[in-house]
Amino acid sequence: MEINKQILESPKNQVLQEDMEQLARDCAGLFAALRGKSVLVTGATGLLGSHAVKALACSNRLSDAKIRILAFVRSREKAQQVFGELLNRGDVQLIVGDILQPFSCSEQVDYIIHGASATSSPYFVSNPVQTIETALKGTKNALEFARTVQVEGFLYLSSLEVYGTPSVGIGHIDESYSGYLDPLQARSSYSEGKRMAECMCAAYASQYQVPVKIARLSQTFGAGVAYQDGRVFAEFARCIIEKRNIVLHTAGRTVRSYCYTKDAIAALFTILVKGSVGAAYNVANMDTRISIASMAQFVCGLFPEAGIQVDFDVPKDIASYGYNPEMTVALDSGRLMALGWTPTVGLAEMFQRLVAGMETE
Repeated sequence: MEINKQILESPKNQVLQEDMEQLARDCAGLFAALRGKSVLVTGATGLLGSHAVKALACSNRLSDAKIRILAFVRSREKAQQVFGELLNRGDVQLIVGDILQPFSCSEQVDYIIHGASATSSPYFVSNPVQTIETALKGTKNALEFARTVQVEGFLYLSSLEVYGTPSVGIGHIDESYSGYLDPLQARSSYSEGKRMAECMCAAYASQYQVPVKIARLSQTFGAGVAYQDGRVFAEFARCIIEKRNIVLHTAGRTVRSYCYTKDAIAALFTILVKGSVGAAYNVANMDTRISIASMAQFVCGLFPEAGIQVDFDVPKDIASYGYNPEMTVALDSGRLMALGWTPTVGLAEMFQRLVAGMETE
């Protein structure tokens, strides 16, 4: 496989390009295990999907890994926006299709990273049926394809939301925990969908010996987040860039742990290559545990030159925003760290690199 090494993975976002090159160096052993293999990434235009594609491509350019990268996308136009000239380099091939339809591929597929999913909280509330359908039918289609072609590895991108609402005072949550979810709430479509998709993964591993592994991701951000991303961390970054106050529509008491995008991608390949079949792994930087309100204040203090502050404007129809109930969800990443993974970027640098990356958008 010949590639044009003059074409970079993210030439318009230097911060993201630095991350990809650091990943290629730090994860050289993991990428070496994939040498000469083909990796199919679903949801390839999403944040983590696109980063996974670019990280593999960067390993090809810097280490001649000869990994064939198959990017499964719904929109060719969006893929062209996300990947640009990288699609002409020779090592990234687009597969345009609908994850809700059974799919096939003329190329040999050795590994699958299944990341296609709904991602927006307001969407979960306004389109709960489609949210569930994407989780279940989309995952079944990916698993059925994996079974047919007998892949060497399958990684499902799940979420901390499978833990529901944890008990008060639970502390850091490991993979054995199961919190409360109200199945009669439309917002639960995402969380319940992720739970059932995980169960389907376990079922395919048990019944059909598909080598499934699961990554339960905390909220993940960093360089490469789109400027118009609707999640809270992106809004905080936009407020810094645009020098306007951060407005919270809740009291901000929910506590979560977070992970930098580069660290999350390193975790995904660690799980794919080293993880145990049928096991789930939390992906979070355990040192980032913080409430939404405290994080907003932290960001204002981190960028004093923006001259902004935190305002609270809690609406009466708060349910329409798609927010989860107040809770503390701090993940224990001990199982993942036992595989050799270590987070490298703390909360301050996460926001500094997020803002720097978004300023290039």
